[in-house]
Amino acid sequence: MSESKITNSQALSAVRPGSPGAMRGRLGAPHEKAKDNKGALKRLLGYLRTEKNRVLLMLLTVLATVLTGVFAPRYQSAAIDRMVERSFGEIPKLLVIMLILYTISGLGTLLQGIVSAKLSLSVIRHLRGDLFHKIIHLPIGYVDTHEHGDLMSRMTNDAENVSNVISQSLGSLFSSILTLIGTAVMMLTYSVPLTLLTCLTVIGSVVVTNVLSRVMRKFYLKRQTLLGHLNGIVEEKITGCKTVTAYNLQDRVVDEFARTSDELTKTSIQAETVGGMMGPLMNMLNNMSFVIVAVFGAWFAVRGYISVGVISAFTIYSKQFSRPINEMAQLYGQIQTALAGAERIFAVLDEASEDMSGQEESPVTDGTIEFEHIDFSYVPGKQIIYDFNLKVEAGKKIALVGSTGCGKTTIVNLLMRFYDPDAGEIRIDGVPTTEISRKTLRNDIGIVLQDSVLFTDTVRANLKYADPDLTDEEMMEAARISNCSQVVQALPDGYDTVLTGAGSGLSQGQRQLLTIGRAFLSMPRFLILDEATSSVDTRTEKHIQDAMAQLMKNRTSLIIAHRLSTIRDADQIVVMDQGHIVETGTHEELLAKGGMYHTLYMTQFAGQAT
Repeated sequence: MSESKITNSQALSAVRPGSPGAMRGRLGAPHEKAKDNKGALKRLLGYLRTEKNRVLLMLLTVLATVLTGVFAPRYQSAAIDRMVERSFGEIPKLLVIMLILYTISGLGTLLQGIVSAKLSLSVIRHLRGDLFHKIIHLPIGYVDTHEHGDLMSRMTNDAENVSNVISQSLGSLFSSILTLIGTAVMMLTYSVPLTLLTCLTVIGSVVVTNVLSRVMRKFYLKRQTLLGHLNGIVEEKITGCKTVTAYNLQDRVVDEFARTSDELTKTSIQAETVGGMMGPLMNMLNNMSFVIVAVFGAWFAVRGYISVGVISAFTIYSKQFSRPINEMAQLYGQIQTALAGAERIFAVLDEASEDMSGQEESPVTDGTIEFEHIDFSYVPGKQIIYDFNLKVEAGKKIALVGSTGCGKTTIVNLLMRFYDPDAGEIRIDGVPTTEISRKTLRNDIGIVLQDSVLFTDTVRANLKYADPDLTDEEMMEAARISNCSQVVQALPDGYDTVLTGAGSGLSQGQRQLLTIGRAFLSMPRFLILDEATSSVDTRTEKHIQDAMAQLMKNRTSLIIAHRLSTIRDADQIVVMDQGHIVETGTHEELLAKGGMYHTLYMTQFAGQAT
């Protein structure tokens, strides 16, 4: 939507009764279903393939480190045998070789850490970029029915877990596998029977890993899901902190947070407990391998099958052989966490993007909008709009009025194609909106909502949001017409003032004036005003109404209003009730009928709440 003329990028996020935003609290976000580990791992490897050079460099450093680590004990064994044989001439040479090998091993480990960090940052940059691109292009319906905090958690916490595994665990995993293979080969060259006896502990390691892994995966995925839910609570309550404070509900909010936090803590303890069992069990099996080497190695040495130096080498190789298994067992928990996070990220990436297909050429010739037999429901079985029929003539000013929840905003959502109707058709100058690309359609429509949204940027950038290439002269003229120039002039740096916290330093009326100025600059062919003046005082409203009259000249306009005094001059007023059109006519005609509009108008005139 970055190229559209939409003034408020969160059009559907404005919570209205009957909208998915309002229903989210009742329905809750859908539960995530875990995908298979192999699928997630395969897709992560796809991102690694884009960094072939770094992966190759890391593999070379790992290979160099492993080779030096594997061959160093061989020279140590030879040195010990020379000492036993009292042949000291070759010992200095062997010691120098060992020093060189261990130095290379240390430098290789350092280089491996640097390369892994760069590889991790590059992969996560691409992964987060794809995820953000997907979120921006998701249908509004998806964003509206999922906790925003949970989506943010996938972008931050889940991606960070993947990053940690790539930077800290990927190199270790390669190293462990190569060390395991290299050590096994070296052990076999010394003594096949002793190697086979040492490998008995591997069977126990495989069994323990297989049993614990099934339990660990369940807890790690549940922990990531709860963490996303907790972030959603925090994001929602911070956004609505004024409402929480106004109703003195701080304790209730804290209790809600505590309940989720306690559940997260319980799940995390379970996950860490199961994961923590892996290390001690592996250590126990490793110690058993030392016993095997000591007992059987001594027995073989006494009978002359191996030398004393071989026992020394086997002691080191036994540790080297068991260390990768132990490391892989400890890495398993981190890898499970990363794969759980990757599953949640790929679950979003697998969602269908908003369909932007359709004709790119704008069909607007005069600007007529037709709604024919529209039925719609946000949730199947709970219909919101019933057989809605309305023709908005080109250049006319049409007002939609009715009690809260009657479906006024839903009609706007359908026109903007944030949602498509369940039945019926919407046409612009005879062309069904389903045949027009959403980008083209939204470029033709300007919308100003009751809930004003500004971005953390300069006033200039906020006003030019629809088209950054507009000149400063055009911007200042629009600001003057929309009466927001006085707001800008009162700011410390004028148009270069940086708005922070979505303009939290401004009053609601001042923010609304800026969003209206932004609408002027979009110069749309159609105009939608959804309670656009509800947050300004009566005097400012009069100025805005005069400006709107200029903006709406020769433009088809659709106005949603609760303050009926602002729509007296509408060409046609459409009264809605529970998704149906119950009355249509001008202000005077509807008052004369003495129907629902008359009741609404007289109730407001009497100063009573509607």
